[in-house]
Amino acid sequence: MRKPNPFDTENVRQLANLLAETDLTEIEVQKGDLRVRVVRNLTFPVTAMPPAAPGPMVTSATDASASPASPSTASNEAQRRQNTVTSPMVGTAYRRPAPEARPFVELGSSVKEGERILLIEAMKTFNEITAPRSGTVSEILVEDGQPVEFGEPLMVIE
Repeated sequence: MRKPNPFDTENVRQLANLLAETDLTEIEVQKGDLRVRVVRNLTFPVTAMPPAAPGPMVTSATDASASPASPSTASNEAQRRQNTVTSPMVGTAYRRPAPEARPFVELGSSVKEGERILLIEAMKTFNEITAPRSGTVSEILVEDGQPVEFGEPLMVIE
């Protein structure tokens, strides 16, 4: 006699649809001893150079689909990409160490290389994201508590 299969394929379909609708990359549910985890892999056409020391990655890719630009516009865009701090992992970005605390940095803040600028929580672990260079925060591209993907721009330090 065969043991009944507790696995509900319709439930998995619903979870997969939920991933697509919400732009999540994974979801896990558990009921009793049965645990179902649905993960989708996303690929990004971003080439990133690994940092020399632990910390954030700085993008160095060029967008092949961009329209032709003047040399000065192209060099400005290349400079902006070089100054963009990107997420080294999938997780949730936090701009402050605690909900009631002040943000690590604000627009216009001066930062030193190695200074903590964000936290990314992944799998219940908080990972410090530090400034890859000294400079001024010219753009903050994430909100506190926002989900982020690998390679997603977080902020620009000029």
